[in-house]
Amino acid sequence: MDYSAGLDAALHRLHAEGRYRVFIDIERRRGQFPHAVWRRPDGSEREIVVWCGNDYLGMGQHPAVLAAMHEAIDATGAGSGGTRNISGTTLYHKRLEAELSDLHGKEAALVFTSAYIANDATLSTLPKLFPGLIIYSDALNHASMIEGVRRNGGAKRIFRHNDVAHLRELLEADDPAAPKLIAFESVYSMDGDFGPIREICDLADEFNALTYIDEVHAVGMYGPRGAGVAERDGLMARIDIINGTLAKAYGVMGGYIASSAKMCDAIRSYAPGFIFTTSLPPAVAAGAAASVAHLKGDQALRERHQTQARILKMRLKGLGLPLIDHGSHIVPVHVGNPVKCKMISDMLLEDFGIYVQPINFPTVPRGTERLRFTPSPVHGPELMDGLVRAMDSLWARCELSRGQKSA
Repeated sequence: MDYSAGLDAALHRLHAEGRYRVFIDIERRRGQFPHAVWRRPDGSEREIVVWCGNDYLGMGQHPAVLAAMHEAIDATGAGSGGTRNISGTTLYHKRLEAELSDLHGKEAALVFTSAYIANDATLSTLPKLFPGLIIYSDALNHASMIEGVRRNGGAKRIFRHNDVAHLRELLEADDPAAPKLIAFESVYSMDGDFGPIREICDLADEFNALTYIDEVHAVGMYGPRGAGVAERDGLMARIDIINGTLAKAYGVMGGYIASSAKMCDAIRSYAPGFIFTTSLPPAVAAGAAASVAHLKGDQALRERHQTQARILKMRLKGLGLPLIDHGSHIVPVHVGNPVKCKMISDMLLEDFGIYVQPINFPTVPRGTERLRFTPSPVHGPELMDGLVRAMDSLWARCELSRGQKSA
């Protein structure tokens, strides 16, 4: 076996399909978000504007978050020193979990190093707790949920995206006595559409199923205290397990679940992804707790964020660009060709200093390649003017079709 040739072939396939991903070396500078510096491969630098970050509200630059992190690192040092079971649980971790359980109105919360690990570890552990568990998973669930369901060794059913009727068919076909769990998302980040939370909860009640919702792209941004779409819609109490992230709207790092005290206790006791992983650095936990606490009371920031998203959508639609609009803060513009998607991304960066990463397969299905914009409250009018002009120019230059993309 020529291992080097095997690697060459695998990488060549990505290049040939236009799907090879290039890391853009950027340096965020405190207090200047969304501005950053792009360090080119040749060593030169260019000022750019980041339009594809997940720090949706700019909380990674917020003074309260930075102050909390400084205080914690000065008090404790850099790392946690161990897993949560072995010296890695500090007052900062407990404070963060208390903030999160309060946020979601649950008895407890459990913090992981990422929301990916939280999904994977929890969903792969649940069949150990409920033998014979059947998991019903939305077809467009995040890769971390898919992996957790795949690895758990239990039964799984995949229902068509947001298709409550299909979910009912699957539930009706299974043993009424079997334990069941329905796993879905509140905001699906590639199209920006919402999950039918109320209808799924109704089915869960009817078929005695647990509910598991991923609110990763909603926590901090929806609901009167930023607990997500389930809070906005008054449905949090009907969700058994809520998954969220600290790395997007909260601007730091980490993931979590919020649930009953018994559920969190069982997951922390049985999930290898929790047991054998070094805990978050105390400074990260401190910054995340400060961010969660702040956003519980900053509805004005959430409203500015939604306003920015609506303005950008309106202006891109005005150009006739094929926008996918489901009413959320996600702004995807359909390209439909991986080579042209990468080409536009490159030209935006080189010619206009605008950074937006192309979204290609396997993140989205082939033929649905897109640019995914994430406007924040600090992307001001001048920055938006520059983006709109650049998109108008490049769409014509690349001979791409115009017209509203069907939601």
